[in-house]
Amino acid sequence: MSTLDSVTTGAQVGALLPLLTAIVQRPAWSAGVKKVIAVVLALAAGVVTVAASGGWEQFQHGTVLATLGSVLAASQATYDLIWKPSKVAPAIESATSPEIPQRAA
Repeated sequence: MSTLDSVTTGAQVGALLPLLTAIVQRPAWSAGVKKVIAVVLALAAGVVTVAASGGWEQFQHGTVLATLGSVLAASQATYDLIWKPSKVAPAIESATSPEIPQRAA
């Protein structure tokens, strides 16, 4: 797989990743925790993308860093520019979070 192909594939995965990340995250978590979770999931998705698109031998080439970087960059950019302002990711986050029972006073 060429570097351009790996960057393109990484960007496609990264563009949709915030929707999957929103399933894991909780509205009550701090911004710092959410950022760490998003970065870890982006790096994991990048590794899976490399393995799925070029096989494990692909990890010997420089395309790995290009793919990881493109997944991370695309996921952060699309979250900030599309998924957060449109309220889609926050809605998924809220819908998939377990409700905390209210205490009786």
